[in-house]
Amino acid sequence: MIVALIDSGLGLLPTSAWLRRLRPELDLVLSLDPDGAPWGPKPAEWVIERVLGTTQRSLDRGAQVIVLPCNTASVTALDHVRELVGPGIPVIGTVPAIKPAAAACDSVAIWATAATTASRYQADLIAQFADGSDVVGVACHGLADAIDRGDRAAALAAIASAAARTPDAVQGVVLGCTHYPLLRDEIVAALPAGVQLFDSAEAVARQTLRRIDALEIEIPAGSGKVEVLVSGRPGSLPPSAEAFDAGRILGAIRA
Repeated sequence: MIVALIDSGLGLLPTSAWLRRLRPELDLVLSLDPDGAPWGPKPAEWVIERVLGTTQRSLDRGAQVIVLPCNTASVTALDHVRELVGPGIPVIGTVPAIKPAAAACDSVAIWATAATTASRYQADLIAQFADGSDVVGVACHGLADAIDRGDRAAALAAIASAAARTPDAVQGVVLGCTHYPLLRDEIVAALPAGVQLFDSAEAVARQTLRRIDALEIEIPAGSGKVEVLVSGRPGSLPPSAEAFDAGRILGAIRA
């Protein structure tokens, strides 16, 4: 069973690492796009074309499941990917964990990129899932880019800035970019004690496994292989991935 995960950068690592922990025999194809990153500010048609091209390359390498552990890819291209692959191949997208956060907390902040924070997409999710909770968006300027570069100093500065702009009364913080869980401990340390963190990586991984288990086919065990595509070319995870537990779990990092 080959599962392909698609993102512009290291945001695919948390979900990939959960899949490795929960089902280590799965073969994974990790597709990053440093040549086109970041995807968030790009026009929708450009993102759709990029994601569809990556999906097709994943299928050509035998992928039987497609996962988009990226908010931009999910909101922009999810339906297009499903149309491309047809009904026989599960496609799993990512949605920020606003619903569970609102169920547990009266006041919630969503940490996300500037583009996502200002998007109609996030506004619609808040309207749909806030369920009476007070929800505020906090733009984490430069955090995802710093994570991709492995620039810890810049990432910590972006976290400190976001924490300073998060209202004191907030009880929960939703990590609305799939990169951010890579620095979960650092984010917890920057927030007041008792603030709960919510992210979607584990939920997306478990949904992926449910979809795999529901397939009415005989599924080979797999070998636990990790293959990396870098803007469509065979490659490896960048050295910056080694700065994070999720990257070390997956391996496939060049020296």
